[in-house]
Amino acid sequence: MKRIAIIVAGFATVALSVGVFPTGASAGTGNGAPSGSHYNLNIIGVPKGKSALLTGTSGKSIFVPLSGSCKIYLTPGIFSVLDRNCTDGRALFQLPAPGSYTIWARALGKPGHLATFKNCYLQLGSTYCATSLTLLRTKGQSKFQNVTTLLTTFTIAPLNTALQLACGGTTVSLFDPCLLQYFWLYVNNGLKLVQLRFYQNG
Repeated sequence: MKRIAIIVAGFATVALSVGVFPTGASAGTGNGAPSGSHYNLNIIGVPKGKSALLTGTSGKSIFVPLSGSCKIYLTPGIFSVLDRNCTDGRALFQLPAPGSYTIWARALGKPGHLATFKNCYLQLGSTYCATSLTLLRTKGQSKFQNVTTLLTTFTIAPLNTALQLACGGTTVSLFDPCLLQYFWLYVNNGLKLVQLRFYQNG
């Protein structure tokens, strides 16, 4: 199994920039997304695992199992897919701390299939997850929805009162230094494609 270097913000304040947004075409009329340039990330469900090395390939896609789950680890920095292969259990996506952009999502592919994002964090050797977003492909045109809060807010385990006290509440934003590693647990039930678009505010 491959190894991924997970960059942890630790307890220091990390200054991030979202200044460089790849230029994209304006969003199509009626698809629900804003108009303007954006960073586009495709999460592609595939029936077989990828054997090729997909680290450092500068692609804007992540391959996930068509049926099953994998972990998309999140690390701070400019938008970039650092490891595109999640069919072996884990991928790595780099993105800025939230606040300067919005995230929009839609499901594509055969109607009736769905995928779920679970926001997870690692703290003191234990992993905690909470269901955040479920995308169901229905009949007709698939439209984008604003999922910014759903994908950037992490819920602290109910019984972990000490950590809630340390973090100042039951929820924290992505890359808050009071938690350690952050990742999306992506659970796929036959969905072939999820599109995520990141639009800079203003």
